[in-house]
Amino acid sequence: MLEQLLIAGVFLCLFSGLIFSSVSPAWLFTLAMSVCYLAGLVSTQELLGKASNTGLVTLILLLLVSVGLEKLSWLERLSAGLVNAWYRRSLLRLGIVTAVFSAFVNNTAVVATLANSVRTSRYHLPSKLLMPLSFAAILGGTMTLIGTSTNLIVSSFYEDATGAGLSFFAFLPVGGAATLVGLLVMIVFSRWLPENPTEEVNVNEYLVEAEVSEGSPLVGRSIADNGLRDLEALFLVEIVRDEHLVSPVAPQEVIEAGDKLIFSGDISQVSLLERFSGLRLFATQEGLLRGNLTEVILLPGATVEGRTIKESGFRSLFDAAVVGMRRGGKRLSGKLGGITLQAGDSLMLAVGADFATRRNVDKNFLVVDQSGIRSRTSTAHDIVLSVGLLLVVALGALDIVPLIKGVAILLVAMLGLGIVRSGELARRFPFSLWLIIASALTLSQALSNTGLVNELAELLHRGLDGQGPYVALVGVYLGTLLMTELMTNNAAAALVFPIAYGLAQSYGVDPMPFAMAVAFGASASFLTPYGYTTNLMVQNLGGYTLAHYFRYGFPLSVAYSLTVLFLLPRVFPFLPAH
Repeated sequence: MLEQLLIAGVFLCLFSGLIFSSVSPAWLFTLAMSVCYLAGLVSTQELLGKASNTGLVTLILLLLVSVGLEKLSWLERLSAGLVNAWYRRSLLRLGIVTAVFSAFVNNTAVVATLANSVRTSRYHLPSKLLMPLSFAAILGGTMTLIGTSTNLIVSSFYEDATGAGLSFFAFLPVGGAATLVGLLVMIVFSRWLPENPTEEVNVNEYLVEAEVSEGSPLVGRSIADNGLRDLEALFLVEIVRDEHLVSPVAPQEVIEAGDKLIFSGDISQVSLLERFSGLRLFATQEGLLRGNLTEVILLPGATVEGRTIKESGFRSLFDAAVVGMRRGGKRLSGKLGGITLQAGDSLMLAVGADFATRRNVDKNFLVVDQSGIRSRTSTAHDIVLSVGLLLVVALGALDIVPLIKGVAILLVAMLGLGIVRSGELARRFPFSLWLIIASALTLSQALSNTGLVNELAELLHRGLDGQGPYVALVGVYLGTLLMTELMTNNAAAALVFPIAYGLAQSYGVDPMPFAMAVAFGASASFLTPYGYTTNLMVQNLGGYTLAHYFRYGFPLSVAYSLTVLFLLPRVFPFLPAH
């Protein structure tokens, strides 16, 4: 009884932390797992077994392979012709292409690639296309095992519980139908999308430039000695020296005559620079700086989330300086260094040469325009990579070559061909996701070891007052959907699966429909920008508010849910458990 109370307390604290705190889900899950292990609720052998779960290893390999798949140029070549003068036709083409690619490629990469074409379209406002783009990527990800990390997580749990993972196209009958219904609903209700005017990024609005004159007392002294690091409202972003950039600027950097000093921050406080003798202000010259600007979205759980730019040591962390911020579709003004960063913030960065190689960039930001920092594959590599992926999928689907082996071979081939580099894979290794899933599997084992999951499932079973398994299935789906909107989709799937599996056992039926209910419920993030990364990504790009998501996403969520709940018991009937 004491062990059951302990594990119940751990889960309650974990659930509360995921909803009400800003602590990273990876740390919360790891802490919960550590408590269970130290309390003896799971053995060392069980813990190590969960960390090396076959489904989990397959997931990690697939995510590493997706680093190469993101470089495929097929989508970039297609993107230019998707949007034309006919709005609904454009919406349909954009939705179909996005959904199909998202079934096989990381959906954030798909959205990032297509978002650039959408934003530069001369036919339609970005706000009329970006939210449908995100929703189409979510829908497409539900169609295959590798379409979304949520499906892979559920497969990992299912394999851990039954000994057999989910097949590659197990999700297609329900996911394909839900995607088609979803695309139609998005077109029908497209008039509900806002018409937010585009706000072009203007370098002159973010930066002020000053030139160091010959004979200035600033010459020959460092940035720190001249007091240029101590300005309250302006921050030295970079130096243009003989057509070369010094960015970010180190405190010990010595100023030379003719240097152009680029400042960002509260441009209305430019008078602060007048106290420096020999510093001439003039309009910002375009070209060099414009090519050095990169737009990023701050991800949930980023190390700098909840901290100001100044106190986080932003420049030293990322080899970049913030020159502009947008939140809720509006540009933030005032003292940038004192603004507390929030997940979903759109940041305009002036990046240095090392920005693209920093290990922490992908963990903290979603880079909106990857073209400047991420290479694309050649046509020959496109063909080899596409054919290789199709072979892996086909051989895995036919049970000729296990998916884990096929993905491992494809990853080695990508390394051999130079499509990806080992350093790139090290930077993109999904360590946080691995911690979440391994910890969640361990917590699930602790629930089973203490017998709490069975008692809870029986309690829920009795609470349904003799209702059949379909009512329980609906409850699992709706519970997962609600948790997805309150936290992340991956965390929701990890928390709900043990309960769903226990319910299936209490009814004595095959757990497959309950597992699928968790997978599809965790992907049903259409009501808020917080449950899914792509929703967060387009929020500032399209100038959307929370009300916009709810208004446009509600009919889609209803149609998607009805389709899924109608098809699940028909595609995956409640057969007696083996």
